[in-house]
Amino acid sequence: MKILVVEDDEMILRALEFRLKKDGYEVILAKTGKEALEKLANDTFKLVITDLMLPFVTGMEVLSHIKTNASEVPVIVLSAADEEKTIMDAFKLGADDFIAKPFSPGELSLRVKRLLIRYTSAR
Repeated sequence: MKILVVEDDEMILRALEFRLKKDGYEVILAKTGKEALEKLANDTFKLVITDLMLPFVTGMEVLSHIKTNASEVPVIVLSAADEEKTIMDAFKLGADDFIAKPFSPGELSLRVKRLLIRYTSAR
């Protein structure tokens, strides 16, 4: 299963890539929202994990694009922003889950599995 990870922090990006590959997923990386939109236009993904604070195109814009053009793709939003309004805005746009940074790789792994099971068994 192919997962798109959108994160501008290189250390977090590599940690996510390592954990998800270890769990057996094919992982495609994007460091900006613009790069994520290009990858979404040219490929299909089973899940997207995106940071909210991204250069050029925000994570909220990436989330909105996915929910408008590929609403069947679940999205996990990552952010250091622990503001309730930011979290609520992400859910209003259609986020399926929210994980606050810093996060445990084990928790991320479980949430990814849970969402993929829910979305693939619903079809």
